[in-house]
Amino acid sequence: MSQDKEFFTTFFSIMAGLAVFAIILVIIASQLTSEVTEYKPEKIVIENIKPVGEVYIAGESEPEAAPAAAAATTVAAGPKSGEEVYNSNCLACHGTGAAGAPKMGDAAAWAPRIAAGMDSLLANATNGLKAMPPKGLCMTCSTEELQGAIEYMVNKSQ
Repeated sequence: MSQDKEFFTTFFSIMAGLAVFAIILVIIASQLTSEVTEYKPEKIVIENIKPVGEVYIAGESEPEAAPAAAAATTVAAGPKSGEEVYNSNCLACHGTGAAGAPKMGDAAAWAPRIAAGMDSLLANATNGLKAMPPKGLCMTCSTEELQGAIEYMVNKSQ
């Protein structure tokens, strides 16, 4: 009989401790969330799905005043230099040798590619080769810009 009494005493002590612990957690949670402003999911959803920009068709409608930030992001006319294309698109792989890309400056790795000729290098860059995607993911690069980047790498790798 004493084992049953001891079991119940231990059991109820543990349960009372857990109840006190739960009450403490509720108090802490209410204190932490008391400063949270009113939750309005409609506003959050509308903010998340609003259009990023607007389409303007010349002659059909007048655009609203363009923000200064949009004017600041306008890309300068003219092609990018080979070094600019390399630094913005090629450096990640050809600077580290990632995915088997020949590292710029590694004459041994570049020698057979250079021997194949500029047309071969340009075709491989344009169409992609092994792990390199077409245009090295520089989808806005013109053929001249790609050729400039190749020439830049070749000149630094001979």
